[in-house]
Parts: sequence; structure tokens; C-alpha cells
Amino acid sequence: MDPVEVKAWRRGERQRLLALRTGTPPAERRAWGNAIEEQLYALLSRRPGIILGVYWPFRAELDPRPLVGRLVAEGFAAALPVVVDRRGPLEYRLWRPGDPLVDGVWGIPVPERREVVTPQAVLAPLVGFDGDCYRLGYGGGYFDRTLAALSLRPLAIGVGFEFSRLDTIHPQDFDVPMDLIVTEDGVSRRRDGADRP
Repeated sequence: MDPVEVKAWRRGERQRLLALRTGTPPAERRAWGNAIEEQLYALLSRRPGIILGVYWPFRAELDPRPLVGRLVAEGFAAALPVVVDRRGPLEYRLWRPGDPLVDGVWGIPVPERREVVTPQAVLAPLVGFDGDCYRLGYGGGYFDRTLAALSLRPLAIGVGFEFSRLDTIHPQDFDVPMDLIVTEDGVSRRRDGADRP
């Protein structure tokens, strides 16, 4: 497919997968979310004291806040992404549950206090993904630009539901693969041999 066809295909897949996700009963999503949270905890608890980039849940995504609460209680730091330039990378701001938030882009809450940090691991919500750990997001390119811009790349963990698995997302030059994808069914690692435990 040429880039124009890929863009149109991705738009259609986004719509299809978002409709599936938002149409899934909340109790089923919660059960899947509990399984994902346990797998993430097992992965991340081996990295005590790191700064973990997380996200505020949007459009029936997995809610990482219970996991964040557990990890912060164990000495981890958390940071939420903030769009400061619609064509640039995300800025991560230190955040603890209970800190004041303000509305950011698309009405997604972001930390009011601007304490910018560089996370050592990042959770990236996904709309879709493939076996090479490429992530289909909402189409803004924020996570790709952020990972490409950081001098020390964090461990990039895509988080989503198994029904979002695709044969391919038709990766383009600007797409940056995740190191891991975590769903309710397990953990997938990049097949190119790059292992960032």
C-alpha cells in the first residue's frame, strides 16, 4: 500500500477497533484490565524506584490508575504526558494520585504543576497493534515523536486488549515499535531480537 492508502486503512481500522472497545461491556473490560494490571505489575516491580510514564484513560482504554497507586506506594514515581506542541513530542510531568489536574488537549487531565521528568519506562495505550509490536494509536503521532526525540529511550510498553491485534499496521518510516505489548492474554516482545527487560 502507498502512504495515502495506509492512512485511509488506518483510519478505518481505528474506527472499527474503537467501536469494538467502547462496545465491550464494562465488566468484561475490567476483568481484562485486572489481568493486564497483574502482568504489568510483574514486569515493572523488577525495576524499583523508576519514573514510569503513564496516561489518563480515555475512550474505554485500560485504566492504569490502580496500578500507579500500587507502584507509587512502593517507591515508584509516575508522570503523565502533556501535549505542549501539537507537532512535537510529549512532555512528561511528575504526578502523584491526588495532585491537582487541569484539562489538557481533548479534555484529558494533566498535572497542573509543571515538573518535567524523563521516564525510564512508558505505558502507551493502543488502539491496535501487530506482532512486531508496532502500535496503532489515535493518529496524532505523539508517542512516536516522543520516543524518537528522547536521548535515552525508555522501555516502551504498549497496553491494550487482545481483540486489537492486527496482522500488520503497515508500519511507515515514522512509526516507532514498542518494546513490549501487554494484553489480557500475555506479553509480546519485539521479534527483531531487541530485548529490553
